[in-house]
Amino acid sequence: MLAATNPPQISTITTNNLLIVFAEFLDIDVSAGDASTDTLKTYTRQLQQFLAWCDRRQLNPVTVIKDDIKKYRHWMIQQKKYKPATIALKLAVVRRFYQAALERGLISINPAAGVKPPREKRDPAEKITYLEQVEVETLLGTIPDDGTLKTVRDRAMLAIMALEGTRTIELHRADISSLVRQGNNLGIRVEGKRSIRVVPLTPDIANLLVDYLHHRETAGEVLKPNRPLFIAIGNNARGKRISRRGIRLIVDRYLEQASLKYTPGRTISAHSLRHTAGTLALRSGAQLRQVQDLLGHSDPRTTCIYAHVADRWENNPALKLKINIPLA
Repeated sequence: MLAATNPPQISTITTNNLLIVFAEFLDIDVSAGDASTDTLKTYTRQLQQFLAWCDRRQLNPVTVIKDDIKKYRHWMIQQKKYKPATIALKLAVVRRFYQAALERGLISINPAAGVKPPREKRDPAEKITYLEQVEVETLLGTIPDDGTLKTVRDRAMLAIMALEGTRTIELHRADISSLVRQGNNLGIRVEGKRSIRVVPLTPDIANLLVDYLHHRETAGEVLKPNRPLFIAIGNNARGKRISRRGIRLIVDRYLEQASLKYTPGRTISAHSLRHTAGTLALRSGAQLRQVQDLLGHSDPRTTCIYAHVADRWENNPALKLKINIPLA
């Protein structure tokens, strides 16, 4: 009969031991072993912040207790002024760091278990910033109609983001092989946070995308399957895959030119174009399930926020009150 294997003593465990098992956890467990590079970088960056906090307080991460995690939470609230969603992410990474060590038998208890982030005090719908239909038309109309590769790329890209709701990372990752044609219909297979879906393009947007690709071919490029769908056009990165930051900068530039970037009570970003697609689609009569599929939401409650935004203004009970308010 084999003798039972005793777990290692805490005194023999080092932070490096914890980091090794966490690296295995990132490689094998996160997103079922198929985590994106960005996700892995996020986990690593958040953990490094926690370890640096421990180091400044001369705490050994191996012997950290629950009260220490609570002090870390308090530091993030009081000193760093992080928002609840940011704190939730950072605590989740620390919790999974210790969970990995617990599952490997390096520690006997997860000190971060049960330590919750502060409640989100903001209305979830308040974070939804979007453009009205006429503003989308203004934004797209700001792009010059000069027939250059840059402008045909920008028009196709912004139309896809504002009307189809794609994320910047999805357009960044897309290749020529991501194009899907079914009959006369054209779509883009995109890889989101946890799934892969096909974004069906409207005929007008499909024509913009085809025109953009035709410009690339006319310029002498061979559109091989592994070539990026959207490329950078600047001198330093010409022909390379456009970066997420590059997409955001392009969107911001046109928003500013159209005087839509900053307005009283509202700041529009590249991600706001995704909110725009969801909000306008529901407002135009699309079903909740259809918009959920379009945007790739795993939870329908996320999509419901867009419906709540529209309902708040259009069905405001105060509109039913017949009271004459004197004008100033």
